[in-house]
Amino acid sequence: MALAGANSPVPNRDEPSHNTLRPVLCLGLGIGWIAFQVYVLFQPQAPLLERALHLTFAATILFLWFPARSERFGQLMRALDVLALGCALGVGAYYSLSARRLAERMEGVDPVLAVDMVVGILLVALLLEAVRRVVGWSLVAVLVAFLAYASVGQWAPGWLRFSGFGLKEAIEILSMSLNGILGITTATSVQFVFYFILFGAIYAAIGGGQLIIDAGLRLTGTRAGGAAQAAVVSSSLMGSITGSAVANVSGTGVFTIPLMRRGGHSREMAGAIEAVASTGGQLMPPVMGAAAFVMAEMLQVEYGRIALAALIPALAFYVAVFASVDLGARKSGIAASVAEHHHAQESIGKRAHLLIPPIVLVGMLVAGYSATYAAVIASLSCLIVCNFREQTRLSWRLVAGLAVNATRQASQVAVPIAAIGIIIAVAIQSNLALKFSSELMAASGGTALGAVGLIILGCLVMGMGLPTVAAYIIGAILFAPSLIRLGIPEMSAHFFVMYYCVLSMVTPPVALASYTAAGIAGGGTLRTSVYAFRLSLVSFLIPVALAFDPMLLGEGSLGWVAAAFVSLVAATLAWAAAVVGYWNGSLRVGERLWCGASGAAVVLAPTGTAHWLGSLAVLAAAWLWLVLRRGEQRGATSQVSAAHHSARPNRRRQ
Repeated sequence: MALAGANSPVPNRDEPSHNTLRPVLCLGLGIGWIAFQVYVLFQPQAPLLERALHLTFAATILFLWFPARSERFGQLMRALDVLALGCALGVGAYYSLSARRLAERMEGVDPVLAVDMVVGILLVALLLEAVRRVVGWSLVAVLVAFLAYASVGQWAPGWLRFSGFGLKEAIEILSMSLNGILGITTATSVQFVFYFILFGAIYAAIGGGQLIIDAGLRLTGTRAGGAAQAAVVSSSLMGSITGSAVANVSGTGVFTIPLMRRGGHSREMAGAIEAVASTGGQLMPPVMGAAAFVMAEMLQVEYGRIALAALIPALAFYVAVFASVDLGARKSGIAASVAEHHHAQESIGKRAHLLIPPIVLVGMLVAGYSATYAAVIASLSCLIVCNFREQTRLSWRLVAGLAVNATRQASQVAVPIAAIGIIIAVAIQSNLALKFSSELMAASGGTALGAVGLIILGCLVMGMGLPTVAAYIIGAILFAPSLIRLGIPEMSAHFFVMYYCVLSMVTPPVALASYTAAGIAGGGTLRTSVYAFRLSLVSFLIPVALAFDPMLLGEGSLGWVAAAFVSLVAATLAWAAAVVGYWNGSLRVGERLWCGASGAAVVLAPTGTAHWLGSLAVLAAAWLWLVLRRGEQRGATSQVSAAHHSARPNRRRQ
């Protein structure tokens, strides 16, 4: 767990110090940040000023929530915290006072002043320290590597060589323009992520999260392995609101993991199921994760289009996971185990009004309203509907608590993705992205299969120890251009990269979601991550299907899109049966190979082609064989059982 604690986006020291001043400051800054975001929503300011003040609020709150700790240097660490807070506020004051000059200056022409140099260096140093506290050394190492590359690029070997940046040029790009730290990633945090995090915090505070968990138990509680299936359903619904794998594990896992343990699952398997189910929440509309908002900005499309495109892949992911869990429970003989929670579920009807806010959110996105406007209206609807019943009303204490929690969560997202602006700036200014794409194509021999294999490996490695949004942005810069050069549509290429970066959360040896779940379950981290990887294997085919079949992203007529979805679900079910080795009975090796190969063939075939039709025919034949053979087996079993029972009275008479 040491590794998980070092890299987890939600470190163990997530409570403020007992110093009475710290909670008051957190509350005051939280209210101020929310007020600022509401103000700029109706009175937009200059982009550089908006993003700088947003980042100032985030960094200040983060330094309060995550103080430096040291048993030997306690006084020094407290002094460091005070210095960091003062510097963060000083950076915010600089951008406020220099807003007009920075907005009117010409990049590359107007001089970079001494104060600009000092603040620029200070901003980079503050970001590195803030990232170290909230994410860990993994992302800091990547950021430092890119900064070093920017400085010594002229001495880099081979195709990596470029002219490099001088200090003034680097400061101008990183801190005085919209192409660096205050660029597209911080804009995403200002314009989208903050409002959706606020909605999630309010919805959880009024009891919406618990309602979703109870609904999951109601839907699956009477089935074999019902607790595990409840974890899948609850985590998919909760993930669509929180958009964070680790937060999802922490929120639902404390409830579902003990249920799975009582139902007969081992500690490691219970943790693995929760980790995989929670990871998929980053793919589940309407909220998804921060990476989806960044994707919308990169592709310059409405977020609603991204959410709609993500629907089929997300449903396929959860069908695959649910089938794997269900088949595993049947194979192991695990029974339903949540009957004792029936009383808690009886009150679902009384809390049905809490379903209104997510319905409002989805409805507004489908109707074409902006994502920001939809999130704000959905948040207001939370504050209205919670008053429909006395049990769900918010007290002033709860309102203060949700303001603190929402801004803490927002700071944990805003600071890392702002720091990723360093990576984007260096990669673009040095032309690294294009050169890397060319080298990747050369390494793959120019074949689509070779390039796809290398990109999958790169995304999984990139995501180990990094937040999903960081891994996705780096992957989108380095890998997406190669996919586009292979003829894969731009949106399909970006979804391909994001999907595998999401799956890296449960891919050993560094799997943040698995490590968090292992901590809750009390199981071994490595075994939990291995089980989670095995459980998610079925899902590894889905992004390949997205790359070669744009209809799975909703691009095409409704009939063909529906056909693509049905065929993908059938293929993932076949793969689940092949991986688990069970479908109403144990499968022989040949049957598992038949199911796996036919499922993979359907996934790799674009919808409507002759290859697709032929693969579907082979898959249908596999399903028909399994149904007929299982029917024969059940008939034979019934005959043997009947003969056994009929023989018993005869023996008594004899």
